[in-house]
Amino acid sequence: MKVLLIKPNNLADHIQPSLGHGYLATQIRANHDVAIHDCIKDNTSIENINKIVARHNPDVIGIQCYTFDTPKVYRMFEAIKKAFPEKITVVGGAHISSIPVESYNQFQPYVDYAFNSEAEIGFPKFLAALERGDKMFPGIEGLIWRKNGQVVSNLPAFVQNLDELGFPAWDLMPPETYPESQHGAFYEKFPIAPIITTRGCPYACTFCSAPILSGKKLRHHSVEYVQKHILMLYDRGVREFHIVDDNFTFDLDYCKTVLRGIIDLKLDISLATPNGIRMDRLDDEILELMREAGQYLITVAVESGTDRILKKMKKATTVDKIRQNIAMIRRHDFPVAGFFILGYPTETRQEMENTIRFSKELGLIRANFFTYLPLPGTESYNELVKSGEIAKVDWNNFLFMTAPYVPTGMTRGELLSLKRRAFLSFHFNPKVFLTNLLAVKSIRHFKFLLRRFYHWVLMRPAATTA
Repeated sequence: MKVLLIKPNNLADHIQPSLGHGYLATQIRANHDVAIHDCIKDNTSIENINKIVARHNPDVIGIQCYTFDTPKVYRMFEAIKKAFPEKITVVGGAHISSIPVESYNQFQPYVDYAFNSEAEIGFPKFLAALERGDKMFPGIEGLIWRKNGQVVSNLPAFVQNLDELGFPAWDLMPPETYPESQHGAFYEKFPIAPIITTRGCPYACTFCSAPILSGKKLRHHSVEYVQKHILMLYDRGVREFHIVDDNFTFDLDYCKTVLRGIIDLKLDISLATPNGIRMDRLDDEILELMREAGQYLITVAVESGTDRILKKMKKATTVDKIRQNIAMIRRHDFPVAGFFILGYPTETRQEMENTIRFSKELGLIRANFFTYLPLPGTESYNELVKSGEIAKVDWNNFLFMTAPYVPTGMTRGELLSLKRRAFLSFHFNPKVFLTNLLAVKSIRHFKFLLRRFYHWVLMRPAATTA
């Protein structure tokens, strides 16, 4: 069968190869003809998606969907199904995994099947079943389908031995065809490729869907796999590696072993962890190993400058501990960037002001201020459903930069104004501004930063409805 995997276009700042698609393609390409199309990289609009479908002429079309993609992905499936009703359509990704049956129903009547969580085990079985002409799919892990008009959601399965997945299909998503600033705004070397060393997240942060998507059990690649993956990509020309694990440093011993393995390769590379790492899972030895391996920036998820909100988020830390952790990182001469959330449920304006002030006290070189997203399936989302506040969410503007949810006592305009002030007051501090200006690599990089500045700071919610 011919399979086309599509990453939808959106305003996300992750303009990088989809590891999910890459691993999935590897699992099916021995028996099927597979292609990957990245609508973000290629700037493919909904109006042009059928040209891509016609060019590849697939039997099966799979589209990845995050919650903020939902309206756009619905329209993509609608356009595809109306033009090519014979094509088999499948949706997967974080949104489906968070609320499987509800999200599957959201895409009716234009989606035939959906996949919940990791699909590397179930998707090859699904394609084989389609080729046999099967109409029932009881044993296919993670598949969501209809049986006699009723939705059936098969239990997902998580790959336990990650090495068995092989390497992603890099020839279908060449890293050198992606932009320099793939994940975040700055970089050291190019080309860049994302890699993972682990899957799973054992933490219970109330706003995060990572444990839902990949399970709470931490699963590891072998160090030998990580080394071979890096060497293979290095031979392709890649010179910077983004380790995009949810919790790269959770298992301290494993993390140190991986870093030593990278050091042993003796390659001229740079490393980054753009998803951020937990400050409470760092020590002096890891920081020294990171530096020796080529790490040039430590990104941490601070989230809030108020102990009450940190406790509600179940971050298992305090403002004082955060100060101590960041001071330890800075003692190793690492520049530090931080993530912050504004507008968490029940958060007051004063608590948000505390977070903004706190961000300026930590000696960070960059700070990303996000508005809270009530991601389906998370504890905070379920609390909003229970309280009835979920009705306030603007699902058509479900982006970090547009404040889809606003806590009681504040308007959306006020929250966005506070977010803009936070960003501007932090980054236009003369020392911070000069540090980041000196990190600009080229005129093209500078233009890219201006576009990102517009999307994250100046853009109004109405501009995202498309």
